[in-house]
Order: sequence, then structure tokens, then C-alpha cells
Amino acid sequence: MRKAIFAMVALAGLGVGSLAGISPAAAYDYPWCAQGRGTGYPGECSYRTLQQCQASVSGRLLTCGVNPRTAYNQQRPSRRYLREYAPY
Repeated sequence: MRKAIFAMVALAGLGVGSLAGISPAAAYDYPWCAQGRGTGYPGECSYRTLQQCQASVSGRLLTCGVNPRTAYNQQRPSRRYLREYAPY
């Protein structure tokens, strides 16, 4: 009985230990998206260049378009322009 309990505890420990190194995949929004039926909106945005996107969509009834998440994203002003001056 003790050996069975010890074996179950050891297996549970190994299972938890194997999950400790798992981390979520990094998500990237690249500037080009493969767009068309079945890809959703804005599409599969995993291409750094237009040429990569075009090579991937050739023969798949898809087109390449600009990723709206990156195209219209406003850039933050740099910190040096946000300097506050003391009133005199």
C-alpha cells in the first residue's frame, strides 16, 4: 500500500515538474497580413515583408494587406518632449 501511494505521489510530482517550464507563446503583430476567406479579421498577420506574404498566399485564394493594428498605431512622444517646466 505504501509503495502504491509513494508511486502515485512521485508520478504527480513529475507531472507538475514537467509543466513548470511551459510558457505561453509570444504573439507578434507584423505589418503584413494574409487576408481572405477563413482567416478572420484582420487576417494572419505573421509576415515581416510584402514578399513573404505574397509567397505564402500564392495559390491559396488569399491576398496580402497592411495590418491595421500596426498601420494606424499612434507612436508615443519621446520623454524629452514631455518635460515639465517650473513656473516663475
